[in-house]
Amino acid sequence: MSTHSNACRLEHDLLGEREIPVSAYWGVHTLRALENFPISGVALSALPELIIALAAVKKAAALANFNLGSLSKSKCSVIAQACDEVMSGHWHDQFVVDVIQGGAGTSTNMNANEVIANRALEIMGQSKGDYAQLHPIEDVNLSQSTNDVYPTAIRLGLMTAIDHLLPAMESLQASFGQKAEEFKVVLKMGRTQLQDAVPMTLGQEFHTYEVMLGEDIARVREAVKLICEINLGATAIGTGINTDPDYAGLACAHLVNITGKAVTVAEDLVEATQDTGAFVQLSGVLKRVAVKLSKICNDLRLLSSGPQAGLNEIRLPARAAGSSIMPGKVNPIIPEVVNQVAFEVVGNDLTVTMASEGGQLQLNAFEPIIAWSLFKSIKHLTAACETLRLNCIDGITANTELLLQRVRSSAGLVTSLNPYIGYEAATQVAAEAIQTGRTVAELVLARGLMTEAQLAEVLRPEVLTQPRKMMAHNKR
Repeated sequence: MSTHSNACRLEHDLLGEREIPVSAYWGVHTLRALENFPISGVALSALPELIIALAAVKKAAALANFNLGSLSKSKCSVIAQACDEVMSGHWHDQFVVDVIQGGAGTSTNMNANEVIANRALEIMGQSKGDYAQLHPIEDVNLSQSTNDVYPTAIRLGLMTAIDHLLPAMESLQASFGQKAEEFKVVLKMGRTQLQDAVPMTLGQEFHTYEVMLGEDIARVREAVKLICEINLGATAIGTGINTDPDYAGLACAHLVNITGKAVTVAEDLVEATQDTGAFVQLSGVLKRVAVKLSKICNDLRLLSSGPQAGLNEIRLPARAAGSSIMPGKVNPIIPEVVNQVAFEVVGNDLTVTMASEGGQLQLNAFEPIIAWSLFKSIKHLTAACETLRLNCIDGITANTELLLQRVRSSAGLVTSLNPYIGYEAATQVAAEAIQTGRTVAELVLARGLMTEAQLAEVLRPEVLTQPRKMMAHNKR
């Protein structure tokens, strides 16, 4: 056969013969998928975690089949070597099927079978497409079905992707913690419903974000535990047809050794093959992370608004010119991009929800869009956390003098005096402060409600921003 770049080889499936580029490691089943699913323009190669997971599943299956005497040592060896190469990052460009596809992931599984088979044939010294020597389905897919291979690979791939998300979240959490420490004595006014409330420190505000991220990190870890249960060995619908009784346990044990992931075989494989609840749970947690990150970014945009005509309490690092018409304008572009990632993740969650609900009887045919949605959410949240930390949080500074001035002049300061002068008197002071522009301290002294010494004690920052014992001169 010619080795010219335009040369083709013939392959066949149940629909007939087709020409395949001789250089391609994929085959006829992949070609059908390329023709059938011109949907997103995004190939499986955009999901390296999934490709690596597919290769790990194929290697685990080959080793289990060899252990059980179903696959020869020579075939097992070359299949395993081809899988190792894929897991090392080779041949990913040969995974060409669109990420959005019909068939419950069958085209993805076939793409993997063909790439691994043809690479194994090369290792054997044979030509690609010479399936009489080693077959993509009969050998590489032995004891398997798309319906157990694909969801198992999705779960493994998601676990790997989350291994990148969690450190990004933890680093962002640490940055908020550092800012909380830096700003721990910076007094400011807290707000509820965008109205002045009571004093707090800027450190308390940033510590809140640190705690919020910590809670979400814990929730992500919990969600990961739910996707550790796999249905490998279930084959078509969970009955394990065409497998040895020991195959599922052996394949899972090999998968643990290959990946280092603590996966376990589901107790009921029929249930596990149709149930996508763990994906819904994970998606919901990712939505929670996104919503809270977006809320934090809303706060950052508000707190940095202005600078002259806004709150201007903090300064975000300038990352780019903000306008093509307004000189000197700098926009909060990093929080803005994180907001947009959050909007996408919320939309992805709805997609996962509807795709999961759309499952029928013994299989959910919509796992491709579930997988694509989850991988996008995790990848983009990871990148969002990293850019938020590097390009925004680490460079935030406080407008300390302005913050202190606003505390001293805010009518909201009177709330801290309620225990000492009573709610009615405090209300009168607040109203007059708003009307006249005089400070709460001035008005309290003018009305003889407290002495200077008493007022100074009550209005100390450490007293204003935490619980404390009431003073003996409480007048209520």
